[in-house]
Amino acid sequence: MRIIHTSDWHLGQHFMGKSREEEHRAFLDWLGSLIIQSEADALVVTGDIFDTGTPPSYARTLYNDFIVSLQNTCCTTTVILGGNHDSAATLNEARELLACLNTRVIGSVTPNSQDHVMVLKDGKGVPGAILCAIPFIRPREIVTSCAGQSGQDKKQGLIQAISALYTRIFEAACDLRDEMEGKDTLPIIATGHLTVVGGKGSESVREIYIGSLDAFPAAKFPCADYIALGHLHRGQTIKGMTHIRYSGSPIPLSFDEVKRAKQVLQVDFKEGALEKITEVEIPCFRTLVCLEGDLAQIEKKISELPPPKGGRALWLEVEVATDDYLTDLLNRIQAMIEDKPIELLRIRRKRNSLGSTLESLSKEKLEELKPNEVFLRRLASEEMEDQEKNRLVALFKEILVQVEQGDLP
Repeated sequence: MRIIHTSDWHLGQHFMGKSREEEHRAFLDWLGSLIIQSEADALVVTGDIFDTGTPPSYARTLYNDFIVSLQNTCCTTTVILGGNHDSAATLNEARELLACLNTRVIGSVTPNSQDHVMVLKDGKGVPGAILCAIPFIRPREIVTSCAGQSGQDKKQGLIQAISALYTRIFEAACDLRDEMEGKDTLPIIATGHLTVVGGKGSESVREIYIGSLDAFPAAKFPCADYIALGHLHRGQTIKGMTHIRYSGSPIPLSFDEVKRAKQVLQVDFKEGALEKITEVEIPCFRTLVCLEGDLAQIEKKISELPPPKGGRALWLEVEVATDDYLTDLLNRIQAMIEDKPIELLRIRRKRNSLGSTLESLSKEKLEELKPNEVFLRRLASEEMEDQEKNRLVALFKEILVQVEQGDLP
């Protein structure tokens, strides 16, 4: 049994005002070719199919056309799981139709464990694995708020609730395996879209706070043969446990993701056990570069840049080390890239140390700061106990996530 594990496509993303349509189209074409060449039996996409809950029409078209294209391949099943960027309603609106195209869509957690358990078959129609298909978990799906709970009580309650959910669905998978005559050695695969303790994020990853919980302990997962994760955009294992994997996003979604190659994971099972995990490198469809230094250093680095990959213009971010507020900084950088296949997406001044003065901070523009940075700087001006500040920070994080996910009433 061979599956392809991928996640965090973020179809429809606009990166600093630039569409990623061409890159996503190139990736899906490449992925379809990989599935054919590798003779993969199933495709599992572990969340964040779209970048927003209301994706543009072209993103939906890319998604639907890709699923249709798989009908002429050896891929017997495609599993689509909802992520924190996805709207469960948007994913589920075509669920019945896509089921006719060998595609299972799990947009959100349901009370019935059987909804999350399915048999994956190989190209000959023979059962090859059982999947515990668990999407992004929203707090309202698993816990009920109780007045008077401390932050630590809420955290422990969430860990227990998530662990109980995984245990319940894993046990349902084990029961299904026991009921299948002669299939008692089928491997069990679990999925998830969350931050696991020890996972490394990137600038583009939106922090997930399930209530007050910021990361889930890997030890609380059930003893599945393979755990396919989504949310973190860097492909990685967790604390040396090679069977717990983030595939990462297929294209760089922020400038700090360009240092590592992107990948999908080819996961092979044999005789009821995990046999091999192969990291398949994804071609670079567009070059993203971040250059740092003073103006002279940046000009030199720009002159040394190689031709961009993928036949598309290079996207550039510049971080300038200067204490002077240069009103013509944009014009200076634009002059350096004139007549070159380079598009300048962002200019930033290099951040000073924690001891920076109010004068240097005043030179920053609001768009250079993230919402949490604005909040923390405003909070620093207030006189209150550390415990109260920590409580306000935690509440702000929860509200910010609810705003970004559209969960506020």
